[in-house]
Amino acid sequence: MTPKRLPFFIILFFALHTHAQTSQTVLFDEGWRFHLGGMQRCEQPSFDDSKWRQVDLPHDWSIEDRPGTQSPFSPVAISQVSGGFTTGGTGIYRKTFTVPGAAKAQRIIIQFDGVYMNADVWVNGENVGNHPYGYTAFWFDVTHAIHYGGTNVITVEVKNEGQNSRWYSGSGIYRHVWLKTLNPTHIALGGVSVTTPQISATSATVNINTTVVNQDKQPILVTVATKLLNPSGAEVGKISSAQSIAPNQPIVFSQDATVTNPQPWGTETPALYTAVSEIYIGGKLYQRENTTFGIRSISFDALEGFKLNGQPFKLKGGCFHNDNGPLGSKAYDRAEERKVELLKASGFNAIRCSHNPPTQAFLDACDRNGVLVIDEAFDMWNYGKNPYDYHLYFKDWWQRDIESMVLGGRNHPAVIMWSIGNEIPERGSPEGVATAKMLVTYLKSIDSTRAITSAVNGLGSDKDPYFAQLDVAGYNYAVGGDHGQASIYDNDHKRVQSRVMYCSESYPLEAFGSWMAVIDHPYVIGDFVWTAWDYIGEASIGWLGYWQSGGFYPWNLAYCGDIDICGWKRPQSYYRDALWKSNQLAVFVKPPVPSYPANPELQSWSKWNWDDVVHHWNWKGYENKPLQVTIYSSCEKVELFLNGKSQGILPTDRSSKFMATFNVPYQAGELTAVGYSGNKPVNETTLATATKPVKISLTPDRKMIQANRQDLCYVTLELKDAKGNINPLAESLVHFSVAGDATIAGVGNANPTSTESYQLHQRKAWKGRCLVILKAGKQGGKITLTASAANLPVASVDVDAVK
Repeated sequence: MTPKRLPFFIILFFALHTHAQTSQTVLFDEGWRFHLGGMQRCEQPSFDDSKWRQVDLPHDWSIEDRPGTQSPFSPVAISQVSGGFTTGGTGIYRKTFTVPGAAKAQRIIIQFDGVYMNADVWVNGENVGNHPYGYTAFWFDVTHAIHYGGTNVITVEVKNEGQNSRWYSGSGIYRHVWLKTLNPTHIALGGVSVTTPQISATSATVNINTTVVNQDKQPILVTVATKLLNPSGAEVGKISSAQSIAPNQPIVFSQDATVTNPQPWGTETPALYTAVSEIYIGGKLYQRENTTFGIRSISFDALEGFKLNGQPFKLKGGCFHNDNGPLGSKAYDRAEERKVELLKASGFNAIRCSHNPPTQAFLDACDRNGVLVIDEAFDMWNYGKNPYDYHLYFKDWWQRDIESMVLGGRNHPAVIMWSIGNEIPERGSPEGVATAKMLVTYLKSIDSTRAITSAVNGLGSDKDPYFAQLDVAGYNYAVGGDHGQASIYDNDHKRVQSRVMYCSESYPLEAFGSWMAVIDHPYVIGDFVWTAWDYIGEASIGWLGYWQSGGFYPWNLAYCGDIDICGWKRPQSYYRDALWKSNQLAVFVKPPVPSYPANPELQSWSKWNWDDVVHHWNWKGYENKPLQVTIYSSCEKVELFLNGKSQGILPTDRSSKFMATFNVPYQAGELTAVGYSGNKPVNETTLATATKPVKISLTPDRKMIQANRQDLCYVTLELKDAKGNINPLAESLVHFSVAGDATIAGVGNANPTSTESYQLHQRKAWKGRCLVILKAGKQGGKITLTASAANLPVASVDVDAVK
């Protein structure tokens, strides 16, 4: 337990889960003023911002309606297809706050979890710094600029002028902000690191490195006491160390403890422990910080693939971008948690955070739900993909942004790999290899407990020098074909037999071949579809494809996700169920005319789309005409019935790619599929012809939420007929109102070509449904959401907000 000196970078970053005595951390999200556009001298404390709009954070102005319109979209937006035709610009935030005079001897820190992008920050008129990258956390020590016992003003200017991202980024202070008050001698921001270097069934060694900073003027004798709590909250270990710390000389207290009969963290049993770090000076407790961690082991090799806790494990993965659909990029904790819950429920056990570090709330949710994470740093290095993207800042900022990613993620057991980049333009050149080596070397100096990877496209032997810098090779679009004939994997394995591979991006249309390659090759550890969750921007790649001559607007969603922006499963998600789970069954119908206008310029290599199929049996006007019905199934065989009459039995196994296709003359009624194991029915599902809607159904995802001005409730609205069937053709305009202390944070319907407002208290249904997102206030009590539409009875639902 010998204290050691800390590299200087570690005092520059933050730690989460902080609960202090004399040190305090306060959520700083409420009561900001916002102005869209420039404004001279607004950083001055005397500036009058009383006419500016009041907002709470997280905030994203690009998802809001453009001035004078009822839509966030514009066909002439600078972002065009990449940003989903949303608009950016410059925005300015101001907040007035006080710091008690009693805090004069303490350090005052302002921490931003994420601002998109190019943030400049002033406190009381003094510029305290800037931060270009939109996806990493940063902070400033503003002690010197604070008026103790008086009024303080913080001003943040954010610039997102467009052409800096290949997808929707959002604009503004879209993640949390924190105000930290620290004793001069304190745990450094980002200064607790917990690892479990040795694990067995009967014991685990837990190493806790706690960095303490002395910003006083004289040496201080400090005691660091660390308690370990098991998932039930019982104490299972305690260590104490004392050391004198000279002024401005950070010291690392390295402590080891043994936990007997440890509960391993895994995807099925995500057991979380807590390290409670306490700082004592003169016997008085000055700071307490809680850090959650998991006891788990990971390993990678070409012979046995990836192992979690010593057991072979295949990664059922998906990629996702940063936004939260109808909320834009606003990173409410509940939005991040819900995303993880729904991905896990759809079979995903691993997520690639493409192409930037996620929020702490997302990583926390992955820890709690047992979802593995590839935490990715960048989409480009020295050479850009857009004129004003991160390549302008990489040379000067990469080290700080890598540090922020690692220090924010290193205590999360869910994180199993760091990715240094995606489809880096210089990946095949000596310059790119040298940069990769530089990044890997530096990253391993911060955290050597995880594998390092990168997602690479344009695969071939010329990428071998680049892959040689990595622990695990990420292959973008590796497979090709429909039968698992992964020639790229096979050829590369013959050439470099020690290489561990995974498909870091795969096409939805090649789901079968991509997953069979994972099953068949031990050195291929997983498949990550593009994408697990749909997103704004890269508009229409799931229908029109890339490199079209025009005609994209009003498309604004990618329309390629397994799960749409409202959180509802799309057809390919049901097919993935059949690949990943036993006894699955789902029925889809090919429309007699395309769901959207056909595009003759669709590129043959553009395979982010899925087959044009729908999940309903409403085809008036096509009576007795044959319709193609496809069943996705992991049952041994399926039988299809139309109004009780069998249409035949077909196998659904690997030989049929877990699909069965029937041609069925349309008749209104019920289309029922039955799945069999041998001759025993094991699953059944029905499509019923829906009649005219007669009622509105409202279903909240939770009946109780926290009254903290942050928590969300997602309410699904469905237009149903007299038998309770959703009418898939209903597109009524629905109006909403709220009673109680809550607001509507967003509305949506997942229609990829809708340009409706996400902010108004109304939304057209699409495929018979739409979504309302309620945000709690602070008063607590009953919240009532009411929905009304023409020719339908009014409906309402209650949700309780508790303090």
